[in-house]
Amino acid sequence: MTQKGTIPMLFGKSPFTSLQKHMREVVDCASDVQPLIEALSAGDQAEVNRIKDRIFEREAEADRIKHKLRLHLPKSLFMPVDRRDLLDILHLQDTIANRAQDIAGLLYERKMTIPSFMQEPLIALTARCVETCKHSLGVIEELDELLALGFRGREVDKVNDMLEELNDIEDETDELGIALARTLFEHEDEMKPVSVMMWYRLIEWIGDLADYAEKVGDRLRLLIAK
Repeated sequence: MTQKGTIPMLFGKSPFTSLQKHMREVVDCASDVQPLIEALSAGDQAEVNRIKDRIFEREAEADRIKHKLRLHLPKSLFMPVDRRDLLDILHLQDTIANRAQDIAGLLYERKMTIPSFMQEPLIALTARCVETCKHSLGVIEELDELLALGFRGREVDKVNDMLEELNDIEDETDELGIALARTLFEHEDEMKPVSVMMWYRLIEWIGDLADYAEKVGDRLRLLIAK
């Protein structure tokens, strides 16, 4: 049996349990961006406000999990992975929730109305970005199995395949974001300059959900390779 496989048996609870719990809360938070955009598209400001509150609550819960994990993460030399690696992944996960909160806060504060030419592509972009986050969660959920098998064998191959798929999905979100930005550019003269700036920012922030989800996967790939 490998050393990595032996260590968790000797020293008990997986260090990934709280990391996985945090990522689930993060993805719940990010997932709410989709109904938020749909409510905005429907002109339902009351629903926008309700979902905004839920996103803020979930982001706060993710922060509580994050702080607890940081406080109780062992500093032992017998950790099966480097403590810094876990903290790096935790930080990237946290950034997803923070960005979801940024999106909700912007839409709430500015009471934005989606131009008709943006509604369908914006909803499509948001849905695919949320899907990227969910796929990243699926990878994180495999950490216990990776640990049990000492980061070797078929499980590594399975996770690497999942990571390749994650990269492909994120590439799709880049293409959707570029296409939407191009459409916005074509209609800039019809809109107020401040509104144009806010929409470019929102497109970027929604894309960030997928970008940081991919970065979680990339950081995990480095962890596996060690």
